[in-house]
Parts: sequence; C-alpha cells; structure tokens
Amino acid sequence: MFDFDATLPLMAVQFLLLAALLNVIFYKPLTKALDDRDNYIRTNNLEARERLAKAERLTKEYEQQLAEARRQSQATVAAAQAEAQKTTAQKIAEAQKEAQAQREQAALEIEQQKQEALRSLDQQVDALSRQILEKLLGPVLAK
Repeated sequence: MFDFDATLPLMAVQFLLLAALLNVIFYKPLTKALDDRDNYIRTNNLEARERLAKAERLTKEYEQQLAEARRQSQATVAAAQAEAQKTTAQKIAEAQKEAQAQREQAALEIEQQKQEALRSLDQQVDALSRQILEKLLGPVLAK
C-alpha cells in the first residue's frame, strides 16, 4: 500500500517547511493579533469596572449629600415655620393688647363725654329752671 522510498522524507521535509512557513507568516501574526485584542479587551473591561465602581461611589456620595441637604432644608423650613408662628402669635398678642387699650381709651372717652353731657344737661336744666321761675315768679323773687 505505502511505498517508503525517497518521497516520504521529502514529503516530511515539505510538510515541516510548510508548517514553519505558515507559523511565521500566518500563525504568529494571527496569534499576536488575538493576544493584542485579548489584552485590549481585558484592559478595557478592567477600566470599565473601575469606572463603574467610581460612578457607584460617587452616586452613593451624592445621594448622601442630597439626603443631608433635604434634612437641612426640612429643618430650615420647620425653623422658619416656627419663627413665623411665633411672630404671628406675638403680633396677634400685640394687636389684642392694642385693641384692648383702644377699647379702654374709648370707654374712658365715652365716660368723660357722658359726664360732660350730664353736666351740660344739669346746667341747662338749672338755666331752664331759673328761666321758668323768673317767668312765673318774676325776676326779683326767683333769686
């Protein structure tokens, strides 16, 4: 079946030369390209993980800052509301005191006017009484 003459070693040498030639021309550059691509992918993957971890850290930090800012703003709003209520209560109390003082002043003025009106009426009654007496009894007897 097989003939082992001089062609067999020649075929083996040709095969080895072809394998060496393919290795130098095709396999080494292809292997180098695959290795370079693998390194590039590995490097990019590592960088992407680092960036993702950094982005997650920053996100957590910003969320914490946002939560703190919200707490501070709520505290500020609550303090402002308390201050507004306090100020409103003070102003209402002042207005009530002022209204009470005005009522008391008005009551005093009304009382004074009433007393003046009564004195005036008394004087007018006295004057009218004298006039009536003078007309009835005469000017000499009325005194």
